Amino acid sequence: MSSIENDNLSETRKKLVNEISLLGYDNFNNRTDNNGWSIAQVCHHLVLVEKASAHAIAFGLNRIDGNKKERKELHSVLDRTKKLEAPEIVNPSVEPFEVQQIIDLLNDSRNKLMAVLSKVEDTAILADKSAKHPRFGELPLNQWIELLYLHEQRHIDQIKEIKILIDGK
Repeated sequence: MSSIENDNLSETRKKLVNEISLLGYDNFNNRTDNNGWSIAQVCHHLVLVEKASAHAIAFGLNRIDGNKKERKELHSVLDRTKKLEAPEIVNPSVEPFEVQQIIDLLNDSRNKLMAVLSKVEDTAILADKSAKHPRFGELPLNQWIELLYLHEQRHIDQIKEIKILIDGK
């Protein structure tokens, strides 16, 4: 993993934690409407996505078959005007969370990701190997990493929008 990718992962996570760390229980868990997620659910979704991504990267690293896949344009994930349905496996729990509980889960999912990546001796392999992504198809492993922080940025913007709606109530 390049230092730029690592920096982007780290900086994006700091921004996320800053957005949620001072929230009270109600603001963290209340939904603004019946169809939307609470901030806690958004964060739980990010935990589930990071865990699933770590598994996919580990799987991709262990694959023997497969040719190098083309890089894909991922920045479309930042476009919040397009609603995206999360795959069932990364849908968040409906149960409420404490802020610290989510921060601990975020730290745990990041540690699992970093444990997978720490086993990569030559990071060039991340561009050469791929794994199937539910939205983008076969995706080079280095783009799985890129997608993690872009996806997290998308949801930071969503959290900011939810906070504005909560403050307006």
